[in-house]
Amino acid sequence: MRRTALAALCLAAAATAGLTTGCLPGQDKADSKPAGPFAGMSGGEITQRAMKATTSAPSLRMKGRIADDESGGAMEIDMALNKKGECAGTMSMDGAGKADLIRTGGTVYMRYDEKFLRAQSEGQSKADTDAAVDMLAGKWTKMSMKGQDAKDVASFCDLDSVLGDVEDGESTGTTRGRTTRIDGTPAIALHEKDGKERYTAYVATEGKPYLLRIDTVSAGKKPESLTFGDYGVPVPAKKPAGKIVDLDALGG
Repeated sequence: MRRTALAALCLAAAATAGLTTGCLPGQDKADSKPAGPFAGMSGGEITQRAMKATTSAPSLRMKGRIADDESGGAMEIDMALNKKGECAGTMSMDGAGKADLIRTGGTVYMRYDEKFLRAQSEGQSKADTDAAVDMLAGKWTKMSMKGQDAKDVASFCDLDSVLGDVEDGESTGTTRGRTTRIDGTPAIALHEKDGKERYTAYVATEGKPYLLRIDTVSAGKKPESLTFGDYGVPVPAKKPAGKIVDLDALGG
C-alpha cells in the first residue's frame, strides 16, 4: 500500500536508520486567510511543492526525538547532512549519554561519552565494559566505510537516501491547517491521516517552501517530532584533530 505524502515524509527521514516515527495532531480547521504563495492551493498541491523543494536541497539539518521500534526506546538526533553523503552531529538513545558522529570521504568518525558506552554495553561483563570505557570514552574513533558496521552507523548520512522515497507518496487527503511560525519562520500546517497515524507538517510560506517540522502521533505511542533547517548550509564534516583510535585495526 502506498503511503500518503506526509507519511512518506515522516518515514523517509528515519527509514535508513532503521527507525520509525510515529507526527502531533494539529488543528484541522483551515486558515481563512491566504497563506502567501499558497493562496488558492489545496493541501495536496502544497505538499507536492514542499516535497520538491525539500528533496532538491543540497543539505539540511535534521533534529528531533524519534522512536526506535527495535529497541523499544527513542533516539535523539541532531545531524547536518548533504547529498555527498557527509554528515556531522550527535545522537543518543533514551538520553543515555551521547555520541558525536562525522562522516567525510570514506571514513566514519565517532566519539562516545562514558554513559553512552556503558548503556550500549548492556549484557557485557563488567570487565569488558570497563575496558571499553577506558579505551574509548571521550576519544575520537574511526572506521572505514568498507566495513558493514560503518555503513550501518552512517546509514542516515546520505540526504538522497534519507529523502529518496518521499516523492512516491500520495498527496490525496491532505488538508490545510492554520498559519503559524516555526522557530520564527512563517509557515502553514498540513494534516493527513494514514491508518491509525496522524501527521502534521509545517511548510515555509516565505522563500522556498521547505519542510520545517513534521509531527506524528500514533495510537499507543508517544508523539514524535523532527525539525528541518539550515537548508543549503555547508555541513561541517571535517576529520577530527588529534589522536584517533582506529577501530578497524583493533578489530583485525
